[in-house]
Amino acid sequence: MSLDVSPQLLAEAENGQVREEDFVETVRTSLPYAYDLVARLAGELGSGTAEFADNQTPPPSEKERGQLLRALSSDAIRGSLERHFGIALAFQNCHRVAAFRPESRGGETYTRFTSLRSQILNQSPEFRDC
Repeated sequence: MSLDVSPQLLAEAENGQVREEDFVETVRTSLPYAYDLVARLAGELGSGTAEFADNQTPPPSEKERGQLLRALSSDAIRGSLERHFGIALAFQNCHRVAAFRPESRGGETYTRFTSLRSQILNQSPEFRDC
C-alpha cells in the first residue's frame, strides 16, 4: 500500500520542503480507513476522561488492514498523524490501536499498554496471519 502522491507534493519534496498539512492530506486520501480510525480515536480521547481510547474491532477487509499497517509502520506517517491530532499512538496487533494524550508517554497506563506482557496477552490464533 503506497501513498497516492500528487505531482505538487512530489515537487515540494524534490525542492526540499514539504508542508506537513499537505502530507497529512495525502495520508487522508491515500489511507482513508487508517486516517478515519485515528481521527475517531482522537475524538473519543478528546471528548472523554479515559486515559486512552482504543480500537478492538478488526478491519472489514485486508485492504483496510493494509492501510492501518502502512500508516502505523511508517515513522513519517505515524508521526504526522500524532502531531495533526495531538495524540500519541500505540499499536499492539493487527488492529488494536490506542490514542493517548502525548504527556502519557512513559506513564503507567501507556507503559502497561505497550509492555511485552500486554503484547503477549493480546495475541490469539486469528492474529497469526494479520
